[in-house]
Amino acid sequence: MRFLFFQRRGGSVAISRALLVLLLAQILCGSMCAAFADQAPQPDPAGAATGDKNSVVDAAGNPFVVPEPTDPTSPDYAKNKKAFDEFQAQAAREPLALKLADGVGHDRIGTNFSWTLLTGYLVLFMQAGFALLTCGLVRKKNAAHLMMLNFAAYVFAFLAYYAIGYAFQFGAVAVNASPANIGGAQTLNHFLIGSGQWGFLGGKGFFLTGPAYDASSNCLTLFEVVFMETAGYIIVGAICERITFWAFLLCELFVGGLLYPMSGCWVWGGGWLSQLGSSMHLGHGYVDFAGSSVVHSVGGFCAMALALILGPRLFKYGPDGKPRAFPASNIVFVVTGTFVLLFGWMGFNPGSTLGATDLRIAVVAVNTNLAAVAGSAAAMLLWYRLFGKPDITMACNGMLAGLVAITAPCAFVSPTASVIIGVVAGVLVCLGVLFNERVLKIDDPCGAISVHGYCGWLGAVALGVFADGTYGAGWNGVGATAYLGKTGQGVTGLLHGDWSQFVVQLGGATLLAIYAFGATYVVFKAVNAWRSMRVSKEVELEGLDVPEFGMLGYPEDAVQMLSAGSQSPQRAV
Repeated sequence: MRFLFFQRRGGSVAISRALLVLLLAQILCGSMCAAFADQAPQPDPAGAATGDKNSVVDAAGNPFVVPEPTDPTSPDYAKNKKAFDEFQAQAAREPLALKLADGVGHDRIGTNFSWTLLTGYLVLFMQAGFALLTCGLVRKKNAAHLMMLNFAAYVFAFLAYYAIGYAFQFGAVAVNASPANIGGAQTLNHFLIGSGQWGFLGGKGFFLTGPAYDASSNCLTLFEVVFMETAGYIIVGAICERITFWAFLLCELFVGGLLYPMSGCWVWGGGWLSQLGSSMHLGHGYVDFAGSSVVHSVGGFCAMALALILGPRLFKYGPDGKPRAFPASNIVFVVTGTFVLLFGWMGFNPGSTLGATDLRIAVVAVNTNLAAVAGSAAAMLLWYRLFGKPDITMACNGMLAGLVAITAPCAFVSPTASVIIGVVAGVLVCLGVLFNERVLKIDDPCGAISVHGYCGWLGAVALGVFADGTYGAGWNGVGATAYLGKTGQGVTGLLHGDWSQFVVQLGGATLLAIYAFGATYVVFKAVNAWRSMRVSKEVELEGLDVPEFGMLGYPEDAVQMLSAGSQSPQRAV
């Protein structure tokens, strides 16, 4: 104002008026922007405002609040407008009902928070299962190496996911896939690459700051980061006993920060694959309930690329080219680890409802267990038939194969279909292990490529075959009122009348496999050309425990060897 007054005194009235207009326009624009910001979703770190009358639904999922219709050209506009007006009138007569509804909505979200977080803790415990399983399947001289890889996978992949991975995956989740059961995370609403139904990469929530510093968003973060970590653990089983520690850490940063979050955005973050039902009229879009492809197939085919780059372990193949078996060092660990994983899977699949108020969790839990035991039985009996004796390690891999394959369709199929899917997975994992080892010459010490890669692909495709339409009405924004001419029709597969769902599942699962393998191979082929990712021959022969980590997993074995080779065992100790 002092500047304007000075100009007036100087006689430049026109200039001062122009400046006054600009100032007023700036004030007006600032006020409008502030008003718009106030209307935009705001983060709720305390959780006090998360869950209100808008979160209340009945048993069929019908909302308590009737939304105002916005499209006058809609054929149902008059009916919807009447329902809205009646709701508004009733709300005006009974204001106490709205206050009660706010409390009910908050409690509903709180219940679902508890369920989601508890099942996330179960999935986190799967890390112990992977550690025991992989450690038991390899040679004792590399036991500490295996434990360090499993431990470091959680540490470094989590940091990468916190910094950029979560934002890439869920930075636009509110655009098309708002997780309503836990409050919606409405502040995550921007694609970094793409927009609308063709989003490719989320763009909000880096370092869990700003719009991601929200109770609903953090609930989602905890649950989703343990899924990402599962993809990170998968690669351990295929590249162990020969990879350097620095190279492994680079692999985990890649998985946690880039590879997994990008594909996760396409399917779970509201991205383009999930929207193919709306954009291309292909079923309900690409569907993967708990991650057969998003987690397991991506991790498995990433592992395949890394195993090819590293090459087989020393002496895995003889001069005649035939594979040699390296027996598991601890069968107790293998079996215990498998059951720990089965237990964790009770969080993995049922927890993916993100809500205890979704009673489909009972069906999901039963389907998950049935596929697991069917897969184990099939693998056990097939191996018995092929080699004359059942193999406990393959029986365990068969159980994991059934679990992986049912993870995508578990909410959409019947118990009988789950058994069929488990049996097919149990057979596939056995044939896949033999195919990789004998034909492709890929050395995969723990069978991770077959268990997670092949059976993950199978699970996503099986959804397109066996989904029976009893669950998933409105999934990915398709069929909220009617689908295939039926009210309440959910995700439906080929055997129940929707060929387009099979097409999108087959194409989507194959695309994710190619993406995971191709992206990993290109990146780490270049890394390996710059600096070898593999330990030296001398280190591999000795075992990676001491050269890479400075300690033995079983130091008593070294003491016994020294004692046996010394004339004075006491002095050798």
